Amino acid sequence: NMRKQVIIVRKDLGMSCGKIAAQVAHAAIMAMERTGIFDMQGVTAWKRDDGQIKVILKVNSYTELNDYFINIINANLPVVKIHDAGRTQLEPDTVTCIGIGPISSERIDPIIKDLKLL
Repeated sequence: NMRKQVIIVRKDLGMSCGKIAAQVAHAAIMAMERTGIFDMQGVTAWKRDDGQIKVILKVNSYTELNDYFINIINANLPVVKIHDAGRTQLEPDTVTCIGIGPISSERIDPIIKDLKLL
């Protein structure tokens, strides 16, 4: 079964494209590291066989993002919450996005099926 990494980004913060790119990059690395603690074989297979698939989705508020975060934790999936340092566009410690996996599509798709691509 295909593995993928999923990153969910807040669109309500008015981040520039570059800012979003940096936050998504943070999420991708941190989520991969977190997942590797539990499933290094899965991470290796994703890197080697699955083309390092990443799906970037959007939400419109912190509340919505946090609801997904809780649902993902409750599904026992590896997830990280990205907090911005606040040196450029945002207030310090603003949550910008969450990163999930890489994990099998069948485990994450039911949770994220209603979200749209960024």
